[in-house]
Parts: sequence; structure tokens; C-alpha cells
Amino acid sequence: MSTENKTLAEGGTPAYVTRFDGVRVPATDYQPVWVASLADDVTIEGSAMNGVVRGAEAVRSIVTYIRSLYDDQEFNFAAPYGENGFLEDYTAWVRGEQLGNVVLVTRNAAGQAQHVVANYRPRTTLLLVARLVGEHFGPYGEHFASSAPE
Repeated sequence: MSTENKTLAEGGTPAYVTRFDGVRVPATDYQPVWVASLADDVTIEGSAMNGVVRGAEAVRSIVTYIRSLYDDQEFNFAAPYGENGFLEDYTAWVRGEQLGNVVLVTRNAAGQAQHVVANYRPRTTLLLVARLVGEHFGPYGEHFASSAPE
């Protein structure tokens, strides 16, 4: 882990983060470029889901839609992790509710995103996001929709 990621801006937020492609950018300009570098058989799973979704088109659609729900997003950390991993830690707001997320992206031998795990918190906002995603997607919605009360 680079100590450069620990450079803080005013207010304690990181001034710079490192993207999936290794480029350092101001934290305020960060975009998850790993979404554009998905393996054909990439998988995604996480705390807002039941099961695993496979395939670049499906994963890209899910991640893009979830990001469209965010009123705002602040990255706390983004950098390579270990030999084949990449971590993101951010806070977002969905319909005024705070949502934290830690994302672990594992790369394959070609350097593409092969497996994505997203761990959302708190549970109340996680359930809101899961419901919204479940309602939006036909074929992938069953991984998010739940009959459990919120």
C-alpha cells in the first residue's frame, strides 16, 4: 500500500487515490475505471444481494444503475491491494440516507476485473438499495428483491 494515499485534504479526506489502472487522481475526480475493464465471465456478489451474478454486461448494468442512485459520493480510499486485488472505500447518499461501501475487486491474469464483492452498510440503507435495484432489473432483480420487511 502506498503511503501517498494517506495524503489528506482539509477535513481528513484523502487528497488523492489510485485508480484500478494505476493512475493517481484527486479523490474528488475518482471514477471506478475497473467497470470498463471487466472480464467476460466476471462475477459480482455482496451484502445487498442473494447469490452471484455473472457476466460483463450484467455486472456493468448493476454497478452503473447502483451508482445512478447516489445523490453524492465521497471516496475515502481507492488503491491496489495485494498482488491481484483492488479496494475502494466510499460513502454515498441514496435518497438522503448515508451508505458506506467497501468494494474488493480481484483481477485475473489479464488484469481485468474478475470478481467483485461489495459490502454495504448500514443495513437500513442497504435494504433500500436492494429494493430499488430489485425493482429496476427484470433478469437480475431476483438477486436483490426481497419479501423481508424493511
